Amino acid sequence: MKLTKKSHACVRLEKDGRTLVLDPGGFTEEDAALGADALLVTHEHADHFDEGRLRAALEANPAAGIWTLRSVAERISAAFPGRVHTVGHGDAFTAAGFDVQVHGELHAVIHPDIPRITNVGYLVDGSVFHPGDALTVPDHPVDTLLLPVMAPWNKISEVIDYVRELKPRRAYDIHDALLTDLARPIYDRQIGELGGTDHSRLAPGNSTEI
Repeated sequence: MKLTKKSHACVRLEKDGRTLVLDPGGFTEEDAALGADALLVTHEHADHFDEGRLRAALEANPAAGIWTLRSVAERISAAFPGRVHTVGHGDAFTAAGFDVQVHGELHAVIHPDIPRITNVGYLVDGSVFHPGDALTVPDHPVDTLLLPVMAPWNKISEVIDYVRELKPRRAYDIHDALLTDLARPIYDRQIGELGGTDHSRLAPGNSTEI
């Protein structure tokens, strides 16, 4: 499987000539979702869900579909009947040849005064886990963790403890658009030294085989 990092929380997975795109939100490239055979969205926040990018992908590929939670599905399903699928914790499905399990229910706490919204994570082919905006621990081993390193709802000690708890074979940074170049070496060093796993960062547009 080929993994391509896009800006912020978006990644592209390619296998057997088909492409799965996760969380092409407003902080990622305009064309991040184009060419997708299937799209997964973890929650409704604008840095993960951008209606324009999703519409462009569905219009470019009439066979493409979206799998997401209800709050996102309700905003786009009317325009694409039968192509937007609502999922939740515990569901499993196949999209564009990828086997997907859904884990998690709530967004991480930003502040106690801010109501929590729904958030789901996706485990792809029993191997690659994208948790969205939560530190969800799936009831399944994770080989490759897409690790949200910088957000208003987390701190580096929580990120390190999350890696330790999941014990993935490797972790790649996501949710990093707010992390300045000045801070990146600090995060790289501390997560790498304390997380207990192979921790790497891909620049947007770069790919790796997993």
